[in-house]
Amino acid sequence: MAPSTQQSFQLASIRRKIDHLDQRLLRLLNQRVSLALQIGRIKHQKKWPVYDARREAFVLRRLTQANDGPLSPRAVQHIFQAILCECRRRERTSKRPPS
Repeated sequence: MAPSTQQSFQLASIRRKIDHLDQRLLRLLNQRVSLALQIGRIKHQKKWPVYDARREAFVLRRLTQANDGPLSPRAVQHIFQAILCECRRRERTSKRPPS
């Protein structure tokens, strides 16, 4: 069954909202990685390890508790574990100060 014209407009409107949110998420993720790179430079200068299990557990716990859904707690953990993993990877590969 083909969607009605009204449903097509509604679908297009919702997709535009999702596209807008995706752009905002991308901008925020890049800001987060930039901050992680600053932390990585400090850790490198101090010869501290990149991975901090206690900090990561704190971040995951805080975000899981703050979650109002509809994402499940497990989904929040998976998403943020991937973000934290990428931040650590960037910290390890970018140890020099910005030019």
